[in-house]
Amino acid sequence: MPERAAPRAWSEDLAGRSPAQGAAPDSASAVSSPSDPAAAGDDADASTAPAPGGEGEPLSRHRDALLGSTDKELKAGAAATGSSPTAPGPPWQGEPRVEVMNPACGAWSLPRPSRVLVLLNPRGGKGKALQLFRSHVQPLLARADVSFTLMLTEHRNHARELVRVEELGRWDALVVMSGDGLMHEVVNGLMERPDWETAIHKPLCSLPAGSGNALAASLNHYAGYEQVTNEDLLTNCTLLLCRRLLAPMNLLSLQTASGLRVFSVLSLAWGFIADVDLESERFRHLGEMRFTLGTFLRLAALRVYKGTLAYLPAEQVVSQGPAPPAVERQNQQGPTDAHLVPLQEPVPPHWTVVPEQDFVLVLALLHTHLSSEMFAAPMGRCPAGTMHLFYVRAGVSRAMLLRLFLAMEKGRHMDYDCPYLVYVPVVAFRLEPKDGKGMFAVDGEMMVSEAVQGQVHPDYIWMVSGCVKPPPSQKPQQRALQREHL
Repeated sequence: MPERAAPRAWSEDLAGRSPAQGAAPDSASAVSSPSDPAAAGDDADASTAPAPGGEGEPLSRHRDALLGSTDKELKAGAAATGSSPTAPGPPWQGEPRVEVMNPACGAWSLPRPSRVLVLLNPRGGKGKALQLFRSHVQPLLARADVSFTLMLTEHRNHARELVRVEELGRWDALVVMSGDGLMHEVVNGLMERPDWETAIHKPLCSLPAGSGNALAASLNHYAGYEQVTNEDLLTNCTLLLCRRLLAPMNLLSLQTASGLRVFSVLSLAWGFIADVDLESERFRHLGEMRFTLGTFLRLAALRVYKGTLAYLPAEQVVSQGPAPPAVERQNQQGPTDAHLVPLQEPVPPHWTVVPEQDFVLVLALLHTHLSSEMFAAPMGRCPAGTMHLFYVRAGVSRAMLLRLFLAMEKGRHMDYDCPYLVYVPVVAFRLEPKDGKGMFAVDGEMMVSEAVQGQVHPDYIWMVSGCVKPPPSQKPQQRALQREHL
């Protein structure tokens, strides 16, 4: 979801030490110590954050039982200390390290110790992200030998601007602590770099501190944890970072009629879901409850949108074989969308075309969750190169639509066999609104309503996740050691 940012940014460099012991700051960043209330401004109260475990519901025994022994030790140690213990020196002081294979499951993993850049939006969600980082994240990272530099974003697209010019070789991973919108910024910033082909393989980590936190909830699900929210979800995702395992994830490339190209890490929504997402921004102070309130308000004045939908079913790609050569785009970089033709041309004949009609919603989803409490795709993680496509046709009653959304919390909405709800796994799609009404929400970010098409690129980005075996031809980007600059 789009997250508003604080009115300034600062950077903090730590190697598992207290702020006073931190290493020299980056020359490119304005720096102030978080222990200095005058310098910290509105976030000065972060130094009084409660000890880990002081907020939120207790972790359920079922989910906690799924944690490995290392995770349990990290949690126990963090709860006992309440602060960051002294860790070994910065990772560059040891022998050169690269990402390594975990023999237990065949997955790539971050080196130990690790050095990460944390991009944090202090105004995301309920505005407690910095406080939660201090109380729930920092102690676990210190015990796991993960040193970090913390940078606060100060305006929309700030993270996008930062990663566009950041020297990525200094970091083992980029950690994004906010809602889904900030990860959207980071990925699109990486794809705008001259070295995008290598930059996009820099491992990414999602720590939830926004309103929806759909990507983090999906990664939590893939790791085998049960569905949790708030601080419990943040703790789970931090433990995934401490475990260091990496898995490749799909990336959605979008093209619009106006020539815009956007990359999505989560979803594109049109109609009801986009309306609720974007129109509930004014209720951001309610946290995830904003979506429940927004759903009821939109049901009271249900809208329909006329358009044409076409898609390439995943099973059709298997039977057809390799995609035909795509028309090269001018003045655009990024992977070639081999399954797409120009928007001015009809879709290929082997695509499925849904006749022009009224829709309540259309949703293209790369992962299982729409928020931490909306298990939208209970059919599970998409195979490489595919995505979930849902659409609801006009004619569905408000009562049925409400039942579907309420059942989505547990992933039981498909059990209703609603004739107006259609689901199909696809590789590519095209959506053409006919009346110009409505809005698109891409990873929660608003996009103008116009003809759009998209294609999934398989296993294109690397995320901190559970133990999943990646294709042998791919490898995360290594962190270059820069002794000469130290």
